[in-house]
Amino acid sequence: MLSIPGPRDSVTAHEVDIAYGNDVVVHAASLSFDAGTVTALIGPNGSGKSTLLRAVARLHPPKSGSVTFADGTELRLLGSRDLARRIAMLSQNRTAPGGLSVAELVEFGRHPHRTRWGGRDPDGPAAVTRALELTGLTELADRPVQALSGGQVQRVWLASCLAQRTGLLLLDEPTNHLDLRYQVEILDVVRHLADSEDVGIGLVLHDLDQAAAVADRVLLLEAGRVTADGPPADVLTAENLSRAYGIRVDVHRDPADGRIHTRAVGRYNDAALRAR
Repeated sequence: MLSIPGPRDSVTAHEVDIAYGNDVVVHAASLSFDAGTVTALIGPNGSGKSTLLRAVARLHPPKSGSVTFADGTELRLLGSRDLARRIAMLSQNRTAPGGLSVAELVEFGRHPHRTRWGGRDPDGPAAVTRALELTGLTELADRPVQALSGGQVQRVWLASCLAQRTGLLLLDEPTNHLDLRYQVEILDVVRHLADSEDVGIGLVLHDLDQAAAVADRVLLLEAGRVTADGPPADVLTAENLSRAYGIRVDVHRDPADGRIHTRAVGRYNDAALRAR
């Protein structure tokens, strides 16, 4: 993989409450996304994972609490261009403008780096080439975005975020709509960015085994509250997961490679196990 040194950054949210109108949906949540670290947010639907990620990207301002960078700068005080040079976020369900090729859409990620009047961006071509390579899109660079599958479009938007060349990358369900090969490859990209380029990465995942495999740190959310925070082995326990998801979840560690594996046991499987 291409490795181009980029900015190093970290961000911390402290005791943030996040609301939709008068309805507080995230309560006193604290977390940090640190340089060179992959942090996964997990939890059932409606637990506040995506909302919390959006707050750290300033897409949903918190009702209370603070979000600051490691240098002490408050997120709310930055202009949009300066913020976009420090944090990139891949949201769910983005819609691509019509008439664009893959490369043209990836180039969108370079807008924060262009000069205000002349549009110069000397690092842009290399950043776009790198992003296309990392996401396996080089051969599709000239293809119209409308001709792509949903999973391919997901990779194009990810490439646009990578082209942004920020020290912090936030990904909301980045493996959604992807086939098995590209799920694995995208998670490989995540680890590469953290390990080789010191990017701080926060991502929302529903696949608990993926979280165990890729993350250095896992946060478990339940009903808008962080109920567990730590290394995957400490958070991904049968007790924590069974409580959070309201279903029996078995957890075991593979003796061959030490990896954590989870298995949700529904009523049918539970009955079949008891019958053995």
